[in-house]
Amino acid sequence: MKNLVWFAFGVAGGFVVAHMVNKDPRGHEMLAEIDARIGEFTDRMGDAYREQETRIAGIVESVADAAAEAVATTKGVAADSSAGD
Repeated sequence: MKNLVWFAFGVAGGFVVAHMVNKDPRGHEMLAEIDARIGEFTDRMGDAYREQETRIAGIVESVADAAAEAVATTKGVAADSSAGD
């Protein structure tokens, strides 16, 4: 519980310091630059995630097609062998 209180004080203190820094023009510029970098990072992460998701969806689709083809071939072979009996 003690750690939670210290954590809450740290978060609150961080907000207070950020607010005070934001009031200064140089601090405001610095925080805007940090915000821009964070935005760029999250955009890149989102793009990479969507690219990977598309790549995986293509692999899954290929595997599903191959499985369907294998099932169809197996059914065809089974039908041919039972017709010959």
